[in-house]
Amino acid sequence: MATGTIKKVVADRGFGFISASDAKEYFFHRNSLDSTLDFDRLNGGEAVEFEIEQSDKGPRAARVRAA
Repeated sequence: MATGTIKKVVADRGFGFISASDAKEYFFHRNSLDSTLDFDRLNGGEAVEFEIEQSDKGPRAARVRAA
C-alpha cells in the first residue's frame, strides 16, 4: 500500500492527483475512492493510502482511502 497526500482536485471533472511518498504523482478518479473519503469534500494536503494499478495511460491510484 502506497502513501501520499492529495495534491490537486479537479472537482468539475471528477479526478485529481496524489503526491506519493515515492516522489511520483498519481492520477485518481472519484470512482477510485473508498467510503472513508468524500470526493466533494477533498482538499489538498489530505493524507491517503492507495494501491497502484496499471492503466492504458500509465500507473494510477486505486482503492484510495484516508490514512
